[in-house]
Amino acid sequence: MSLKRLRLAVDDLLVRFAEKFATQKLKHLFLLNNCDMAISILKEAGEEAKELRRYFEEKLESNLVSFVDELLMEYFGDLIKFVKNHISEDLISYTECPNIADVEPVVKNFAVKWRTALELMHNEVVTCCSNFVSGMAILKAAMAQLLNDYNRLSECVKMIPGGSSLNRNLVSITSISYEIRKYSRTL
Repeated sequence: MSLKRLRLAVDDLLVRFAEKFATQKLKHLFLLNNCDMAISILKEAGEEAKELRRYFEEKLESNLVSFVDELLMEYFGDLIKFVKNHISEDLISYTECPNIADVEPVVKNFAVKWRTALELMHNEVVTCCSNFVSGMAILKAAMAQLLNDYNRLSECVKMIPGGSSLNRNLVSITSISYEIRKYSRTL
């Protein structure tokens, strides 16, 4: 059996098994862990499996991005939805012009739950990942995305008329970064 046929068979099997999971997040996690395992095995195979390993690395990366999106939606859904629906990537324009009434519940909710949500997210990643390095990559990607989205929200608040009234509820980027560093060291 050629390596290409083997890849197709393994890929098909993994996708069929992944479909058995109830949520997208669990499907991506299953594929992440199994792609990571395949990569580990293929590293031992040497140069002849380099192309096959590259395929599973790409698959791992795409599932990592999807898993991070699902993870952040679970713990910071209102923030993620707000940023996606209202703020462009460049922070210069809005996809939908927000007002103080739209932003206030998002800012206040984040201020109340962000530390607990970070801890829960960290614990989930630590217990779900079969590989320390992959777990660290997932956690770093999730926390970097969270920091980026929260920064975009903070900048949005500054630009909204009357947004300064929410300044007392905004968590500083420094505080979030400090907590992220704590979790990065413990994984």
